Amino acid sequence: MTAVGSTAGTHALDIILRYFPRALHVLRTEGVAVLLRKLKRRLGTTPLRVADPPRLLALSEPFDPVDLTPGAAPLVSVVIPVHNQFGYTHHCLAALAHVGAQRAFEVILVDDCSSDGTGERLVRYPGLRLIRNPENLGFVGSCNRGAEAAQGAYLVFLNNDTQVQPGWLDALIDTFEDAPDAGIVGSRLLYPDGRQQEAGAILFADGTAWNYGHLDAPDKPQYSYRRAVDYCSGAALAIETALFRRLGGFDSAFAPAYYEDADLAFRVRAAGRTVYYQPLSRVVHFEGISAGRDEQTQTGLKRYQRINAETFRTRWAEVLAGFGERGEDLERAKERAVRRRVLVVDNYMVTPDRESGSVRMINLFRILQGLGFKVTFAAANLEAPEPYVADLQRIGVEVLYRPYVRRIRDHLARHGTDYDLVILSRADAAAATLDAARTHCPRARIVFDTVDLHFLREHRLAQLQGDRATLRVAERRKAQELDLMRRADLTFVVSEAERDILAVEAPDVRVHVVSNIHRVFGSAKPYDARSGILFIGAFAHPPNTDAVLFLCREIMPLLRVRVPDSRLSIIGADPPREVLACAGSDIEILGHVPDVEPFFAACRASVAPLRYGAGVKGKINQSLAHGLPVVATRVAAEGMHLVDGESVLIADDAPAFAEAIARLDRDPLLWQRLSDGGIRVMETHFGFAAAEQALREALDLEDGT
Repeated sequence: MTAVGSTAGTHALDIILRYFPRALHVLRTEGVAVLLRKLKRRLGTTPLRVADPPRLLALSEPFDPVDLTPGAAPLVSVVIPVHNQFGYTHHCLAALAHVGAQRAFEVILVDDCSSDGTGERLVRYPGLRLIRNPENLGFVGSCNRGAEAAQGAYLVFLNNDTQVQPGWLDALIDTFEDAPDAGIVGSRLLYPDGRQQEAGAILFADGTAWNYGHLDAPDKPQYSYRRAVDYCSGAALAIETALFRRLGGFDSAFAPAYYEDADLAFRVRAAGRTVYYQPLSRVVHFEGISAGRDEQTQTGLKRYQRINAETFRTRWAEVLAGFGERGEDLERAKERAVRRRVLVVDNYMVTPDRESGSVRMINLFRILQGLGFKVTFAAANLEAPEPYVADLQRIGVEVLYRPYVRRIRDHLARHGTDYDLVILSRADAAAATLDAARTHCPRARIVFDTVDLHFLREHRLAQLQGDRATLRVAERRKAQELDLMRRADLTFVVSEAERDILAVEAPDVRVHVVSNIHRVFGSAKPYDARSGILFIGAFAHPPNTDAVLFLCREIMPLLRVRVPDSRLSIIGADPPREVLACAGSDIEILGHVPDVEPFFAACRASVAPLRYGAGVKGKINQSLAHGLPVVATRVAAEGMHLVDGESVLIADDAPAFAEAIARLDRDPLLWQRLSDGGIRVMETHFGFAAAEQALREALDLEDGT
């Protein structure tokens, strides 16, 4: 999907008008440079979205052979049953070769007694594994025969009247890795003109089916996230090879074709697995080329659609009895297994490669999904930058965006009764949305997720600067946040320290700690294989700019005396001019780095010299999760269960901070003690198990629910 706007000027004006009140606040408290950076970020993304049109190969001669030789041992076996229609088959193969994939795949083509020279022509295609049936086996028999020959760990069944689109195969296989319960994963099917053919299929109690989203615009939010479905079309369907063989393949009771895919989906569910639709796998399907489209005809392959429907209905009558009647609400029917629904609204799109609050948020989504919630997310301004939207949709998060949702309050007016829980993240998003949520979500518990206490951070900045104007801003922010807490049903904070502050400031507010959430990776390299110092933090967050200037101007000159060969790497999006000016022979300003793990593995120390702030610091969490010891100020380490000398080194002034880095650099025993201690803290307080337990307690969910 691509973000587009009507005109750059119209979009810019729209952003500025909606952002104006917040812009004034940022200007007063954080200065012109920070305001310009934030406006630049917002103007760089556009909230209007349309789907990329399908990329099609012209169905015309010449049909020169294409090379389908796998680049490595195949992980995936693509099985294509064929009967005549050589032109479509050639372009199906050409699209596979042209698009490619990150995973190695082989192509197994089963020629089911074609009479148009298909088999004779395909023998000239390098790398193609061609199987020729001695007698006509039909779709079911041909698929099963191709699966018997497969070498890959995954099977993908693909009709010959399809053309795959970029990323189609990797999106399917990613789903098996993202969702360990996945049994079948099906693609989004499109017509050649770009309209949607199927976004997963819905079955009804009488055994009839409906292709959800048929003929609609495919880029609407409701069609664009991974979800569990009744079944997916066999036109583009993936399954683990071992599972397919264990289940006996497609059942010959449905030969030659029709309902074999629905029956397989029901057998996969009976085996304890889930059938998923993955919209990021896009496949164009020239529907009806092989079997025709007239369901009423009494002749040809299509007549088996009615015959096999009765076989399917009889076999699965007991299960189908729990399904709805034809004509029921399709939006409910499309995800009949969903037990709970949550809407999450945050100030911005989730960008986990750019700021730590987004890491917490995306991991919160995963835990909520594990607790049975369907997660719907919206940025307050309904922005939709890629690849972040697709990254959420890939793991099953429904994302709301323009032009299909123009205001969150409009969405709530139409769908508010669907939600059991509404989480409003950060004060500005909560202030803009809480009233509408209270009005339109009568069943929902409303949570104000502070992320950090903004008023505490701004008050500390005022103290550091001795600025009365900033102090007044902090007091207004305090009044706003406390008011939101009292109007919400529940407030989340990220540390016991902030909970204790609220116990004094607002003892009437119900507060729960739901802290940062991280996967704990452990140390990739030992002490003696590392060197250098790391600072990481987005510069849209003003405390990071202050910390880096303190580090470069006051700490580094002292450290150069103690550790002359030490080098500092500074990572963070949009570094301001004064930070860029700090670059030198031993200070590297790297800006935004999409993959930071190599730095966690290579550096000897991570530093967090914050002089003001609030909340729990993701930069420290990330470092500790990778076994990288941290030197931090007391403000930076606040609320993180860290002990000086055991899991962190604490220093507040420049000489003490420089000396702490030097100690860590020259003492391998201290380094190892801090590395091990930091990992223990992360596992105990910031891992997924701790966060899930905190959410269960906060939301009154019992174990097993």
